[in-house]
Amino acid sequence: MINLRSKREIALLKEAGHIVFLTHKYLQPHIKAGIKTIELEHLAENFIRSHNATPSFKGYEGFPYTLCISINEEVVHGFPSDRVLENGDIISIDIGACYKGYHGDSAWTYAVGDITDDKKYLLEHTEKALYEGIKAAKVGARIGDIGYAIEKYAKEHNLGVVKELVGHGVGTSVHEAPDVPNYGEKGKGPKIKDGMVIAIEPMLTLGSPDIYILDNDWTVVTEDSSCSAHYEHTIAITNDGIEILTGE
Repeated sequence: MINLRSKREIALLKEAGHIVFLTHKYLQPHIKAGIKTIELEHLAENFIRSHNATPSFKGYEGFPYTLCISINEEVVHGFPSDRVLENGDIISIDIGACYKGYHGDSAWTYAVGDITDDKKYLLEHTEKALYEGIKAAKVGARIGDIGYAIEKYAKEHNLGVVKELVGHGVGTSVHEAPDVPNYGEKGKGPKIKDGMVIAIEPMLTLGSPDIYILDNDWTVVTEDSSCSAHYEHTIAITNDGIEILTGE
């Protein structure tokens, strides 16, 4: 069932989303060569809890951490660890926060020091693909319109679209109906209605979009070891338009 949210609920979802946004901003100056990813994990958990919220991901279906930290060829669901960031890495950080029972969810990919031109290209156009998807989300449209817009942009820029991983509804659970794929056909899928809240999250690759899961049963990596980027916003779609809940 797809839940449609009231103005009161959207206001709470926006509070949760703002905490996620602030956590990203808080972590950003710490994302540099020499830091261990587990240090980012501890910083994020303490920050989220200091804002009267709880980490959405920690314990969700057994996931053991506050953050999903995915480096280079890791697509999503990477574990924080003693791994030290190196100059030239790209790091995707996915953050969820629950505030008064409502969730915010946003991912962003960051450069660590100086990165190659192809990595810059990947980051630039994955972020732009996110906003192409957001533009397609409007009352009366279909979920397939969002995926179509993302896939079209990715293909125009020769980037691979990971099809096994999708966006989703957000509300009193961090993952709700509907699924929001990063590919699709115009006019297909559930109709977008006033009060729908979804996370749109393109995961694009420099090479093949084929993936596999590591032995920890969580971390998804590209089969050809090409780099991947991940950008995500939670948005509310109403008759008044689109509101990004995980932004300023």
